[in-house]
Amino acid sequence: MDLPQPDPDVPHLADVVPSVLAAMGSEGFDRRLPLRDGIAGACVLLIDGLGAELLDAHVADAPVLAGLRGQTLQVGFPSTTVAGLTTLGTGCRSGEHGLVGYSFRLPDVGLINPLRWRPHPWGDDLRGDVPPEDVQPHPTVFERATSAGVAVNIISGAQFTNSGLTRAALRGGQYVGVHALGDLASKVRKTLSTNGFCYAYHSELDLLGHLYGPGSPAWRMQLRHVDRLVESILEEMPPGGLLAVVADHGMVSVDPDDIVDIDNHKALINGVEAVGGEPRARHVYVDDGALADVLATWQETLADRAWVVSRDQAIEAGWFGERVSDAVRPRIGDVVAAARGSAAMVRRDVEPMESSLIGHHGSLTFAEQMVPLLLAYG
Repeated sequence: MDLPQPDPDVPHLADVVPSVLAAMGSEGFDRRLPLRDGIAGACVLLIDGLGAELLDAHVADAPVLAGLRGQTLQVGFPSTTVAGLTTLGTGCRSGEHGLVGYSFRLPDVGLINPLRWRPHPWGDDLRGDVPPEDVQPHPTVFERATSAGVAVNIISGAQFTNSGLTRAALRGGQYVGVHALGDLASKVRKTLSTNGFCYAYHSELDLLGHLYGPGSPAWRMQLRHVDRLVESILEEMPPGGLLAVVADHGMVSVDPDDIVDIDNHKALINGVEAVGGEPRARHVYVDDGALADVLATWQETLADRAWVVSRDQAIEAGWFGERVSDAVRPRIGDVVAAARGSAAMVRRDVEPMESSLIGHHGSLTFAEQMVPLLLAYG
């Protein structure tokens, strides 16, 4: 089987924050990207779901963003928000930081949804019993920067304050909860004006892509608002300031004719203990002794709709990065399925909301993996 593999010549989302902090003169960080010297203050702004392919296809809706278009980054597998935000926040690939999917199995806990920090698909809050700092124990780049004396602000939705994912991926510095685009823009401008460093996050482009499809009229209207957000920050960019705009993944619209409902394919459930991940990136956890049969069945059933491999094959292909720790290995499915083209592997009985969405991401296609790095200097 000809498997997709990470391109070692393409920079990674994990490289962004360490490079920006190094350009600001912070000790202990490597400059992995070609940034200017002498940066006085900086913001890394992550637009959830803004794939490079999508931006390039809609330049008329985003002239400011398109005018900054330069380097392209890869985000790693799975190309989903949980993994992407943790990759950016730790400077590590998913095989090290361990948040390997929209949902995944934690030994002695079961399937967990890290966006909600609850059992998947439902259950009570796990933050008390499963501390996020234990699930993701690596120091974040924000903790390291704060220890080095950098003033760090984490600017994101007020509803995410102290969430499980915030604690796992973004801890360190001061959390600044915001409520709308204008709020976010003003907080970023304030940080830059005081020569500080901030990470800022905007989620709604991804939300509308899921609901209506990337490139839909609603998605394009939101892209225009994102373009104005960036323009408003640039209007008061101080000398020595840097704005770096990135994304955590791209997105594709799935084809209804290429959707496989796992819950209604009895063969796909035989020998399976649990199914995690999301419609374009599945972790399949199998019963003892059932690996060979489950792997063969999934490969045959999905055929040209997905790359279906064993855990060892996925790790060997570098899907989760060069290093996969012993603690992370059992979180990865015994079988891993990554959708091709416009296919999806839904679970309409267990995941009705996720299964109803038009836009999806998670897999290894160019559209999902490649995101823009947009740089603006004061």
